[in-house]
Amino acid sequence: MPMMLRARAGGEARLEVPGATLRALVRNLDARYPGVRESLVHPDDPDRLMPGLAAVVDGEPTNMGLLTPLAPDSEVHFLPAIAGGAPDSEGALLPAIAGGAPDSDGALLPAIAGGA
Repeated sequence: MPMMLRARAGGEARLEVPGATLRALVRNLDARYPGVRESLVHPDDPDRLMPGLAAVVDGEPTNMGLLTPLAPDSEVHFLPAIAGGAPDSEGALLPAIAGGAPDSDGALLPAIAGGA
């Protein structure tokens, strides 16, 4: 459970919730912990997660949004989406979590939800 939602889930970091798709999992999660859905699902597109949020299913990022199928034993993580970054000394992009900036030596200082 993302840190931002743990308070709504009684402080639990790990939960077991049934669902054949991410949509069903979120619906069942919201039935148990009301208000979770509005923090996870895009208000204008019920097939997408909120901007800045990514789902990882069984260790793989999904690009199917809430339509992603789940196995009965799937492990799902909701994480801040990776975005932004800065080039290293060779021009390769160094990722950051929703922002970040290079330090004086050019190493990336990641930031969560912007800034460095």
